[in-house]
Amino acid sequence: MVAAHQRSVLTAPEADFPRWYQEVLDKAELADNGPVRGTMVIRPYGYALWERVQAEIDTRIKLAGADNVYLPLFIPESYLKREAEHVEGFSPELAVVTHAGGKLLPEPLVVRPTSETVFGELMAKWVQSHRDLPLLLNQWANVVRWEMRPRLLLRTTEFLWQEGHTAHATAEDAAAYARRIHLDVYRDFLQNVLGLPVLVGVKTARERFAGAVNTMSCEAMMGDGKALQMATSHELGQNFANAFDITYTDATGQRQHCWTTSWGSSTRIVGGLIMGHGDAHGLVVPPRLAPIQVVVLAVKDDQQVLDAARRLTTALTEAGVRARVDLRTDQGFGRRVTDWELKGVPLRIEIGPRDLADGEVSVTRRDIREKTSVPAGQVVTTVVRLLDTVQQDLHKTAVRRLTSRMVDTESLQEAREAAQSGFARIPWKILGADGERALADDAISVRCLQTADGAVPPDPDSVDVVAVVGRSY
Repeated sequence: MVAAHQRSVLTAPEADFPRWYQEVLDKAELADNGPVRGTMVIRPYGYALWERVQAEIDTRIKLAGADNVYLPLFIPESYLKREAEHVEGFSPELAVVTHAGGKLLPEPLVVRPTSETVFGELMAKWVQSHRDLPLLLNQWANVVRWEMRPRLLLRTTEFLWQEGHTAHATAEDAAAYARRIHLDVYRDFLQNVLGLPVLVGVKTARERFAGAVNTMSCEAMMGDGKALQMATSHELGQNFANAFDITYTDATGQRQHCWTTSWGSSTRIVGGLIMGHGDAHGLVVPPRLAPIQVVVLAVKDDQQVLDAARRLTTALTEAGVRARVDLRTDQGFGRRVTDWELKGVPLRIEIGPRDLADGEVSVTRRDIREKTSVPAGQVVTTVVRLLDTVQQDLHKTAVRRLTSRMVDTESLQEAREAAQSGFARIPWKILGADGERALADDAISVRCLQTADGAVPPDPDSVDVVAVVGRSY
């Protein structure tokens, strides 16, 4: 085994994590700033990552029974005003259109920050009987929230996401479905595809989604010990059903209000991928997510080498591996290696004249940057096995980071100190709303409330509930 030793072209993440993050976005060709402050351009490789996220999450959403729809970008301002807490929560972030077609509009239009109100209007139209329930819908779209401190793929004025909206006959059915989405869709994807362990729990009243009666979140630890909220699921109670008159006739002929939910994830997941797995050499992409799992590099402009690289790429593709061949022999080999390392492709295979003569190829793991020689006849089976190994090892590494930087505390001061470099767990009965406000003064927030064994609490006021606190993005 021979370790790869290309010199990093990036700032060391431990020296300046924000600068490192920005350099990865640029040098791995993921995203760029848009022409309007706070907007972003997602470049082809960054969008390929997002498409993989979409495909995996969309498959899970459909398995949970929801159907995809598309709703308008513009929302009448009056819609948002129907649910007081909702409009109050979003007012500072709204972009409002007052003129169109050269004329003043009779009613201002809000560029969608989220679609609870439009779904509410349509659900009131589409739901008549208990036979129409549950109504399970999802939308893939862009949204606009006027961000004061934008950061590419983390907080931008416009971003891409999915938002699910459902209507149910009972509070119990709505709560069960929101929990199902949270665990079977979001947690499963984040842990088993993205390879990041997440803490699942409920938000405090201070952090809860505007208009919800309960919000669940998936919180991941980034490489610098800060938290990133990766996905949320909300029980909306009957707040929106009352505001929009979403009702149904039950089996006895009585008119009842529905119980609704909403849930979402966004391009922030790609930012979490960068900060959760990236290293001093760029991205590190888990194989199950990677749009390119293996890149095959022809070392020299030699016809036999080029043909061998093409044949191997075809064989890998036929075996179900997402493989790409790199025949750019007019460019420096070291530069090409660095480019693929920056993009975090899980495995790199190098084929040169000497490899052909020896009947073998060189295979390098991106996560540990370890190179091995593999007999030509064993490459496909070795690659398939290594992809699974890399996936598991990345998750194990992230778990070790999370557990090593999570501290159980018994006082506000202990929690404050532990949150400087990771997460702190503190009993909610000790912290409480007053302690939460005190931590907020130091830019430390309660990421979620959990049971003592790390589960989503059925009741946030249970005596064994603990708060997970930390700094966040």
